[in-house]
Amino acid sequence: MQRYAIIVAGGSGKRMQSELPKQFLELAGKPILMHTLEAYYYEQTEIILVLPVKELTQWKSLCIQHNFDIPHRIVEGGTSRFRSVQNGLSAIENTTGLVAIHDGVRPLIKRSIISESYRIADEKGNAITAVAAKDSLREIGDWGNKAVDRSKFQIIQTPQTFRIELIKKAFETKEQDTFTDDASVLENSGERIHLIEGDYSNIKITTPEDLRIAESLLRPN
Repeated sequence: MQRYAIIVAGGSGKRMQSELPKQFLELAGKPILMHTLEAYYYEQTEIILVLPVKELTQWKSLCIQHNFDIPHRIVEGGTSRFRSVQNGLSAIENTTGLVAIHDGVRPLIKRSIISESYRIADEKGNAITAVAAKDSLREIGDWGNKAVDRSKFQIIQTPQTFRIELIKKAFETKEQDTFTDDASVLENSGERIHLIEGDYSNIKITTPEDLRIAESLLRPN
């Protein structure tokens, strides 16, 4: 079955305290985004990179600078993550197959998790990567706050992988504030969500601290 990967990279560098978009910051000698694409580069996976139009020239220059030749198709991003994923899905002409949707700034994703996400999505229709909450949690409301059972909660990551026909249909709806990720869009269409085990090292790099952690995780022991 044909496999696709939509890599969504539309972040800014504000929380990074950087003028450079965070996906272009260097991690172990090359831009974060290149590590992410490398993780998805293997047989029968077509990579679709979704970037803001203003960053296309810079990305192409970085590819030349770093001799980055992994095949990928570039699609212009939208005004929100929802719109960007829509654009990525629209670039897939096939109505059957599997598509993984992944954050461009999660460069430490393990290939074993990617493979498992495709396998479960093929079997059950979707596979959403998640890890158990490790810290104590409290629910906050106008009435105050209270402790909750953390064993009932999961922290959602990417990849979020789907049968193409299901996620394309789900994204035909209008964007809603309740859509916090791609799984919530699919859930809105009436589909049941299937979680798979992620990894705590699969961090989303959004702050300088995250970048230092990623550098440490990539450093040989």
